[in-house]
Amino acid sequence: MSVKIGNIDLGEFPLLLAPMEDVSDPPFRYVCKQNGADLMYTEFISSEGLIRDAAKSVQKLDIFEYERPIGIQLFGSDINSMREAGIIADKANPDLIDINYGCPVKQVACKGAGAALLQDIPKMVRMTKEIVDIANRPVTVKTRLGWDDNTKNIGEVAERLQDIGIAALSIHGRTRAQLYKGPADWTLIGEVRNNPRITIPIFGNGDVDTPEKALEMKNRYGVDGVMIGRASIGYPWIFNEIKHYMKTGQHLPKPTMADRLTVCKMHLLKSIEWKGEKLGIIEMRRHYTNYFRGLPNFKEYRMKLVTNYSYNEILNILAEVESVYANMDLDLVAA
Repeated sequence: MSVKIGNIDLGEFPLLLAPMEDVSDPPFRYVCKQNGADLMYTEFISSEGLIRDAAKSVQKLDIFEYERPIGIQLFGSDINSMREAGIIADKANPDLIDINYGCPVKQVACKGAGAALLQDIPKMVRMTKEIVDIANRPVTVKTRLGWDDNTKNIGEVAERLQDIGIAALSIHGRTRAQLYKGPADWTLIGEVRNNPRITIPIFGNGDVDTPEKALEMKNRYGVDGVMIGRASIGYPWIFNEIKHYMKTGQHLPKPTMADRLTVCKMHLLKSIEWKGEKLGIIEMRRHYTNYFRGLPNFKEYRMKLVTNYSYNEILNILAEVESVYANMDLDLVAA
């Protein structure tokens, strides 16, 4: 049976690309979409930045037709600012608006935004309702199990947010106190999914980095889909690998060096198309290590890639990488 968020049909077991700051921009989303992501989100956008017309925040509203369905994700601590930001985001015509109640980093949570709202459920509910009321499209939420081990209140959060009209909920299987440390605990995610009161889609997030884990989360906890974050960085193939494994029980062949180069070059091209040659090249630099993770003696090529400002010269360097590593057993490298 298809999973739906409002009228958005996501198929039987959708795979979501998690919103990640300084990662899930349009060029990165492009390569993930090409490799099987079913629903994606913008990087999270500050409500205060948006209502003040800050260039960085406004640019994060950029979405392209080939990305759909896509959600714009907002965060903030002030209800009025979030409402105003919701109106601006709604006018950008995404498929949905997502609210971040999960970001654990100090710069966000200590200002009363992101995961900090897990300490004030009534405020979270009021803030969410304001955005549900102004939006002309579904509103979804991403959050965590709770603030810390003593306040794992995700069961209450799910019921109360559903009651005021959210259309889906993504749950990261850690508390704010854990940050990204320790294994994600999916037990409570499963309890939320299996709560007979909950009728909206529940997506699980945390530590899904293999097809086997995705299938386990589906079978063991009954989630409607999984959200993948860090495992997709430098490895957008994860989405299609999971889909193939779920359909056939077989693993797709691992991407070859030529596959890595093809996707890396497309990512670079999209970065330049979006930001212009100079900025596009600079912003791509953070991704080379991830695309070529595990290659022996790659440092020399990485240094060339991150100090060069010419698109054509970077293509030449990548061609040299391909010739040097073409016959290497990448499975051996990964092991």
